[in-house]
Amino acid sequence: MDSIDREILNIIQSDFPISTEPYAEVGRRVGLSGNEVLIRVKKLLKEGVIRKVGPFFDAAKMGHKSTLCTVNIPIEKITQIADIIALYPEITHNYLREGTPNLWFTVIAPTEERIGEILARISKDGGVGPIYNLPAKKMFKVKVDLKVVGA
Repeated sequence: MDSIDREILNIIQSDFPISTEPYAEVGRRVGLSGNEVLIRVKKLLKEGVIRKVGPFFDAAKMGHKSTLCTVNIPIEKITQIADIIALYPEITHNYLREGTPNLWFTVIAPTEERIGEILARISKDGGVGPIYNLPAKKMFKVKVDLKVVGA
């Protein structure tokens, strides 16, 4: 990763241009073409430096419900159950943590009823449970920008 990659990362994590040509706009700021920026971003994605490029929406402001869920899964079934969970477009995060319960995921859906349907389906299809539904009582959102600097 060179200094231009670091500059691109600093721009796209907090100041991603909202336009028809966002990579061209980033390119103008770092002295590259939009295509050159896109190639670099794809390389960083492939290398795992970037996990995802996408928007973050405030579910509540959009009239949706969100919740954090967790379930304890035997280690030998983790991949199978994580794959079942990942089938739902309403799932925004799906990750393994140490301890019990060990598999955590977030759900954003139009209604609490839809969240219930998803959790029931995951439980049935995966043969797991109970799934703990932990909706936030109060939202605390901390914006974190990770300044990427040279090594």
